[in-house]
Amino acid sequence: MVRLRRLLAVLGLAVSFAAGQPTPGAPVYTAASIANSAANVAGYYSPNSFLTIYGQNLAYVVRAIQPGDIHAGQLPIALTGAEIGVIINLIPANLYYASPGQVNVLIPPSLSPGPAVVQLQNQGLYGPAIKIVLDAAAPVLFQSDATTVIATHGNGPVVTADAPAQAGEVVVLYATGLGATSPATLPNQIPTAAARIIDAVDFQVVLNGVAVDPRLIQYAGVTPGYAGLYQINLQLPADCPPNPEIQIGYSGGLSLTGRFLPVK
Repeated sequence: MVRLRRLLAVLGLAVSFAAGQPTPGAPVYTAASIANSAANVAGYYSPNSFLTIYGQNLAYVVRAIQPGDIHAGQLPIALTGAEIGVIINLIPANLYYASPGQVNVLIPPSLSPGPAVVQLQNQGLYGPAIKIVLDAAAPVLFQSDATTVIATHGNGPVVTADAPAQAGEVVVLYATGLGATSPATLPNQIPTAAARIIDAVDFQVVLNGVAVDPRLIQYAGVTPGYAGLYQINLQLPADCPPNPEIQIGYSGGLSLTGRFLPVK
């Protein structure tokens, strides 16, 4: 298994940008400034997926989650030195990153699909209550840039244009929002073992608009040791085309178009 600590920064779960010096006042953000963290687009929200809030006065410090914030495998709802919190349908979300201009959280896996309200407070000052919609699953692949998905070779190195995958090779794709798993994800806890998605029969990987043989999907489920992060272990078809557009998801909805996997 590749060491994902470096990937977490690439995945946008640690640091993307921070605004300048904060101005004391209530947090400022809107529905348009809330996004799915993996693809940085509005929408694609589901329980146990990552959400980013952009705005002003979101925090008065810059803090990323550290080992000291995690106790006995329990994820924090507050970060050391950052007196902020995010609630979604009145349930505290796990904080991954806080800065004046950006906050990253994990949507609680205990929430049910349907309407939800997101609200951030910074040192007792509350921002607006913003309505979003949670789907049962909202598959999104993590990206290294606007069009390239993040994947690793089966032995660990990251797949890039300079180190592309090969047809027939097993690659690992990283995603969020794949939905419920068995065993179920526990709130506030880091998963310690593999857990496959429940709806595996309907799950698809689509290359250039064509679904791959389901037998090539060796695993789709949580990534042990990383809450909210899913992985798909995929053996690329023997006739895999170069640099295919790739989507994942279910018959009811696939991930974004215009995303590509480097394949030679």
